[in-house]
Amino acid sequence: MSKVSGLFQDLTTIKKARNGRLASWDQRGKNQDYWEIPARESIVLGEVEGPGCITHIWMTSSCRKVKAPSILDPVSNASAAPVMEIHPALGVIWDDYDPFYYRKALIKITWDDQDTPSVLAPFGDFFCIGNCYPGNFSSLPFNVSLKPEESGRYGAPCSVSCYFPMPFNKRAKIEIVNENELPFILYFNIDYEMYKEPLDENTAYFHSSWRRENPCDGWGPDIQTNSPEVNNVTNLKGDGNYTVLDVNGTGHYVGCNLTVKHYQGSWWGEGNDMFFIDGEEYPSLNGTGTEDYFNHAWGMQRNAFPFFGTIVHEGDTDGFQVSYRFHITDPVRFEKSLRVTIEHGHANHLSDDWSSTAYWYQTLPTGKKITILPMEERLPNVPVLPGRKQRTPELTEEMKAARETWNKRWEEYSPARQEQFRIKENKARRESKLNTEFAKKLRDEYK
Repeated sequence: MSKVSGLFQDLTTIKKARNGRLASWDQRGKNQDYWEIPARESIVLGEVEGPGCITHIWMTSSCRKVKAPSILDPVSNASAAPVMEIHPALGVIWDDYDPFYYRKALIKITWDDQDTPSVLAPFGDFFCIGNCYPGNFSSLPFNVSLKPEESGRYGAPCSVSCYFPMPFNKRAKIEIVNENELPFILYFNIDYEMYKEPLDENTAYFHSSWRRENPCDGWGPDIQTNSPEVNNVTNLKGDGNYTVLDVNGTGHYVGCNLTVKHYQGSWWGEGNDMFFIDGEEYPSLNGTGTEDYFNHAWGMQRNAFPFFGTIVHEGDTDGFQVSYRFHITDPVRFEKSLRVTIEHGHANHLSDDWSSTAYWYQTLPTGKKITILPMEERLPNVPVLPGRKQRTPELTEEMKAARETWNKRWEEYSPARQEQFRIKENKARRESKLNTEFAKKLRDEYK
């Protein structure tokens, strides 16, 4: 047994394992290295036989609405890279991002022979993209990389990574459920290890779930935060707290991301975190404020550290904050059950929009079936500009001809472009099966 210790101790020990990868690479040998995830459909990225462990997930995606006929041929352009770096104002192409597809799609992971997933969360929120609004950040288990020109946009494309180890004994099944009316493209690499010997019976399996309260049930949203009337209200048992996680079983909680859309205009924090371990009436762990739980102080700062930080600061948005806290060196352990809660304002006086993704490990079977809100109830609350009435002036003959030409070009372009989407969707369905077949081939060779 190695006497080496430390965060990277595994790198100093030889282990018997074989690497594998599920990926969106073009299995025809061409360069269309992405899948078109069909609308209203679930696609299996791959199934892997165990024993094994997912060691890294990388993905990037984009979802675009076709707004107008391009001057590019829809068939030949379909073989080009899917990134069209030409501004719509130039008149070459006019596609616009679906701003909320990060919450219209779900990531779903099922371990072993369970009939219920252990991971079920909106695609974006799982990777710490709160409110469909990506922000650059780097933590130990999650990273998001966003181009500067895309910052400040709902639905902006970016790359995401997850480094949480995800062991499995019999099988791992990874799916994307697209509940959107539009398809979206997905590049992905899912790296894993295979082992010859079964995992220990005490192996804890990775879990993740998403929750939202919109709004939280506050008793005094019209009373200013930190006023004496609010601060003198007692809350010892966490009645009415926002619930980050409520789970049965044996395991340990390793953190969350939290998105808060604040409406009072003052300060959304001050709510204590309260952890109820193994069914206790009063919390074993009682914090001193939401900002303190996320290791900030005197409000929230603009930073991103390995275990905690701010991804999106409320001062840079229309009033929402995305923060994270990972218990990598200080997991919260439980033998029977765990409830992780936070007050929404002191004693739960605020009525803000809260959503969160929790991450934890526990032995199988998964203690409580993980459920998720319908798509319509997952969409973020964003400002809506008032509608405007457009007056159409009297058209000249040239204007009429221009509009007729545009309409004719759209009638030809739109079905041709849609047909290319269907071709790529069929490619994704085909390569879904090939991914699982290839993973089985690797597994059979390493027995």
